[in-house]
Amino acid sequence: MRLAYRRAGLAEPERIVWAGSPRAALRLLREAPDGPCGPAARGRSVREAVRSAPWAAERGRLNELLGARGWGRRWAVTGARLWETTERLADRIRAGLVEEAAGGPADEAEVRLLLLDAVLGQHDAAWLCAFGTEPGSPLEGLAAVARSAGWWWPYERLAVVCERPVELHRDEAGRLDRGDGPALAYGDGFALHAWRGMPVPAAFPAELRALTPERIRTEENAELRRVMLEFYGYDRYLRESRAKPVHRDDTGVLWRIPLPDDEDVAMVEVVNSTPEPDGTSRTYWLRVPPDTRTARQGVAWTFGLEADAYAPLRET
Repeated sequence: MRLAYRRAGLAEPERIVWAGSPRAALRLLREAPDGPCGPAARGRSVREAVRSAPWAAERGRLNELLGARGWGRRWAVTGARLWETTERLADRIRAGLVEEAAGGPADEAEVRLLLLDAVLGQHDAAWLCAFGTEPGSPLEGLAAVARSAGWWWPYERLAVVCERPVELHRDEAGRLDRGDGPALAYGDGFALHAWRGMPVPAAFPAELRALTPERIRTEENAELRRVMLEFYGYDRYLRESRAKPVHRDDTGVLWRIPLPDDEDVAMVEVVNSTPEPDGTSRTYWLRVPPDTRTARQGVAWTFGLEADAYAPLRET
């Protein structure tokens, strides 16, 4: 961290204060103006000099060295592979921090302004990997922090730096996802709960384990109800709610789940034409558009076809 200041041509911070999470860091920075981490003690933000300016200079250097096309290829095989999911994670952390400061518009505005001063530490690795961070590089200090710390706030006389998360759970698409606890957790208790990328209340994962069709039906929040259905399983919900099929033909069975204040869920039940080694046939459930009227129309839709164009010569 001190190296990052020196590489930016700045004096090292007089103090480095560790916090358990970004939430704890914000609490330190929002304390009384004359407190040990308040505005008077820390001085102005030097994020522009420490992070933004070196990044812009190094990107400009590489763009000039490699050309626009060469830089594009370099980014594609380095930072681009991580950037989208990392940016989404950082945005979710910011949103969670703003939500926790729900004391009113003034509190929210203050937190948003302080978040603009943050350097993302380990979450900057997604773009740092595209640049040279070897000894002597302008980005050497930033890379060193990214390897050992979380978010940090650089000011003239003070730097506040966070520990990294102790838990991170994501699905195959890189979204925060966990059904039995926090999807992101820090050692001091700050946590985010999510199911397939959608934020959910902290108590929600525990409730998922005790779901019933009736509880799902009575959930007023449409987004949470969809999460409940995904976790519970559409096929299980159909069986246990005694749903009735709305259409049947040689391709399968169309089922529909009416949901209050939301679009219906339509599913086609199909049976694999090729038996399993034990002689049984596996059943699959295909999610189809809510306006589907026949099983054939639904199955055809999964192949990008209209119902009258779906006529397979052989099924496997």
